[in-house]
Amino acid sequence: METFPRGNTAIVGAATFGMGEAPGYKPLDLAANAAKLALADANLRLADVDGLFVCTGDDALSGLSAAEYLGIRPRFTDNNRTGGSAFVSHAITAAIMLEAGYIDTALILYGSNQRTGAGGLVSMRQASPYEKAYRPMNPLSSYALAAARHIHEYGTRRESLAEVAVAARKWANLNPDAFMYGKGDLSIDDCMNARVISDPLVKTDCCLITDGAAAIVMTRSDRAKDLVKQPVFVLGGAAAVWHSNVDQMQDLTVTPAAESGQRAFALSGYKPADMDVVNVYDAFTINTILFLEDLGFCAKGEGGDFVSGGRIAPGGSLAVNTNGGGLSCCHPGMYGLFTIVENCMQLRSQAGRRQVANAKLAVSHANGGTLSSQATLVMGLEETL
Repeated sequence: METFPRGNTAIVGAATFGMGEAPGYKPLDLAANAAKLALADANLRLADVDGLFVCTGDDALSGLSAAEYLGIRPRFTDNNRTGGSAFVSHAITAAIMLEAGYIDTALILYGSNQRTGAGGLVSMRQASPYEKAYRPMNPLSSYALAAARHIHEYGTRRESLAEVAVAARKWANLNPDAFMYGKGDLSIDDCMNARVISDPLVKTDCCLITDGAAAIVMTRSDRAKDLVKQPVFVLGGAAAVWHSNVDQMQDLTVTPAAESGQRAFALSGYKPADMDVVNVYDAFTINTILFLEDLGFCAKGEGGDFVSGGRIAPGGSLAVNTNGGGLSCCHPGMYGLFTIVENCMQLRSQAGRRQVANAKLAVSHANGGTLSSQATLVMGLEETL
């Protein structure tokens, strides 16, 4: 029987750094600055860190590089490289190791200078030989395949994809740290008339390319309460990998989130309907629809209708991607850790104008590869234990 140290560990520090454009910074510079802020938030020092979890797009051995850069000698280092889902998997591993007493303080960090230093989108993957002949614009074209199939299978309208982008922009307009903050509203018509990039996805269906870094600090719950006023407790987590390349998906409309979400919620003791805040990896608008379905917020095929009418926008019935997401807040190559930081801010009532009232439970969901690796983390305040 699958078990998880429900509520026995907590996030005590969370921070971002350099979101948007951070010229002159290398990925580890950015990650280290985020780590410094997260440790200060947790009332801890670098010397307290004995578990280091990191993955950067420019360094296959970033676990070694980060330890050296930070000047620490961790007992355990994890460099899990499953794309944007890696950091949620890191949190799951950290929770299990902390509960076992193998480590005492876990630092999870990420940084990327994808916008100002890397000349565009960073990819760590080789093209599939089955796809290469068709010259796809990957990862974009892989997600376009999923979107096209969802439209064909369930009659999903492009207007529903537009609803996701419009909602993300509305949240970003409440978030001063968002890259698109103050850059105007986005309308359904704007999206419908946007330039096609990989049919059926248009420019507004695609995530930003930004710089940025994020970090969180985790420890055991008994210690957490002595460090900070409001720890964010880790209630359940699960990951699933079904394939690497999109050409190996059995069904382009069903992702491993259907497994990771079900397991994470079961381990947490809560259901999707109990969540006050939902932050999912929205590299493309179809992601939000697929993940809301697969995580159990609506039935398969109903995601397009579910996100329509402003339901996931500010003031809607479900708060989704409350910082603006990868579509309008930031997307520095791998976005998963930013979903956790945003949920921490919401649960600690630190989200300013975008704050969701009385938020007590939140779920982070992250994606890696081309809908390949999925990881889900359920978090809550002390009263939810």
